[in-house]
Formats: sequence, C-alpha cells, structure tokens
Amino acid sequence: MNHLTLIAGPCSAESEQQVVQTAQALKNLGCSIFRAGVWKPRTQPGHFEGFGEQALAWLRLAKQETNMKVATEVALPQHVEQALRYGIDVLWIGARTTANPFAVQQIADALEGVDIPVMVKNPISPDLALWLGALERLQKAGVKQVMAIHRGFSVSEHSPYRNEPLWHLPIELRRLQTDIPLICDPSHMGGKPMFIQSLAQQALDLDYDGLMIECHPNPVAALSDAEQQITPTELGQLLQALTVREKNDPMNGLEQLRREIDQCDQQLIEALAQRMHIAQEIASYKEKKNLAVFQTNRYKEVLRQRMDAAEKVGIEPQFTEKLFQLIHDESVRQQLNVINRKEKKTPRD
Repeated sequence: MNHLTLIAGPCSAESEQQVVQTAQALKNLGCSIFRAGVWKPRTQPGHFEGFGEQALAWLRLAKQETNMKVATEVALPQHVEQALRYGIDVLWIGARTTANPFAVQQIADALEGVDIPVMVKNPISPDLALWLGALERLQKAGVKQVMAIHRGFSVSEHSPYRNEPLWHLPIELRRLQTDIPLICDPSHMGGKPMFIQSLAQQALDLDYDGLMIECHPNPVAALSDAEQQITPTELGQLLQALTVREKNDPMNGLEQLRREIDQCDQQLIEALAQRMHIAQEIASYKEKKNLAVFQTNRYKEVLRQRMDAAEKVGIEPQFTEKLFQLIHDESVRQQLNVINRKEKKTPRD
C-alpha cells in the first residue's frame, strides 16, 4: 500500500495459536504492525477482560515468528511495565483512557525516558481538547513517536455507525499538530464489516497516514468485538479495492482552482464584514426603540429562507442551517457589544 501504515490484528489475543496464525496471515498482506489487546476494559464486570501477561508472551512469539512489530493497549502504569518487559514495540491508549487525564498522566510518567511509539485513540466524546491534551502529556514526558488514532465518537443522535466519524475533529487536530501521524480505525468507527471499506477510503482521501483494522481468523467465535472483525482474506480483498491518493500534484493543475477558491473566500469575508456592520446599525436602532436584541420569529424566518435558497442552488440545507446559526450568533454578539458600549458611555442614575 505504498506509504500507508497498516496496523491489523484481532481485538483480543485469545490463544497462542490464534495470535501466531493471524500474524502470519497478515504479514503476507504487507501488514507493518500486528495489534492485539491483552487487557480489555469492559463496561460491565464478568465479561471477557483479556488474558493479560500470559497473552504478552503470545505477542512476543508472533514477533519472533514473523519479524513484524507488535502493539497492544495499555491503561495503567503496570501495563506499560509489563509490555516493555515482553518487548512490545508499540503501545496505544484506548478511548476510555484518553478521556481520563489522570490515567494518561500516569502512563506518560511510566514512559518517561522510554523511546517507543505510542498511539492515542480519540476520547469517546467529541472533545478535541481531551485528545490533544493526551498527546501533549506524552510529548512533555519525552515520548518522541506519538500518533493519533481516529476511531469515531459517541453521539446522542441516531447513526448507522457504531461511532460517528465527525471528520472535522481529526482534520482540526492535524491542523494544530501537523507532525503527528493520523491513523484511522474504521473497525470501531463502523462497528460492522460492511462499513469498513468506505470509511477506510474516506480516510485515505483525507490523506491519513495509516489504517488500524481488526482481523480475526474466525470472527463469529471472537471473544470480543465479534460483530466488527473481518478475516485476513477479507482484509486482503479490502486492501485491493482501496485507492491510495498522491500527496502532491506533479502537474500543479490545482493552482488555478485554488486561486479561484482564495478569491471566493475573500469575497465571503468582505460580505460577512458588511453584514456585521449592518448588524451594528440594527443594534443602534433597537437600542433607540428599546427593542430586544434577539427576535425569535425573525431568526426562524431567516433560517428557513436561507435553507430554501441554498437547496435551490444545490447546497445542503443542513450545512446552510449550521452556517447561519454561527453567523446569527456573531450578529447577536456584535449587537450586544454596541448596546453595552453605549450604556457604559451614558451612566444612568
């Protein structure tokens, strides 16, 4: 897959045979890192929680048999210590742990002075600050090889996916942390094999650096995440169907189109500036007439009209709604600022 980093393996290490058999099959597909969980945090007690240190020995054997790097999840400092003792090459921090700054800091402290790649999954909730914070804690502890794993977010709205992608959040993370590789986990994102290929392709279209995909020789019999794992054979077929995009345009054919985009953006900025100036004039009028700043009926009517107009020219109404909600919020803020400034200049008895 050219420059793409492929991380694959079962959700859980279930036996020595399962681990080694899967690792050998994945090596033939060009997998660069074999992944398997040995400590499995479960929502409720009594469910399968992994084989712990015993399974680390299986990962070490898979490494010896295939010469692949091996990776596992850590959630406690003692996990880090045991994983290092068994020669684990890559660690990752799971979504539940990322959401707990205390736990992340303990792991970062345990890794101080250790040169090992660490991958950080996004937290369960759509909180970019938590994700960035976990990455920064590791960096401050001296971890030089930090990667971010996008596995989707839990949302209250109905979604066909197990975890909603919310692509704008990892895109913003990449803007803020340009040097951190970004890996997509379409298995946890989709929750079903039928979604993995399309989600993986979208990640590649967005210039992700790699994929983490759960593979099991017999998914139906898997002790955890049985419903979202695929076989190595299915992974091979999926990889064949993916298109890895070029990072650069050798012909520079995009430059003219990008200049046109820049011109459109400038026009948008100038139009927004004019709109805010008018909003300030409206504020002065409302203040003189003792009118409320927020006018509910007017707001509803503006949204309806703009969404209808957008749909007629091929723009999604939902996008237009979000856009004009932001614009309206800023208009209200501008109006309140005008009124507050006038009140400060004219003290009342």
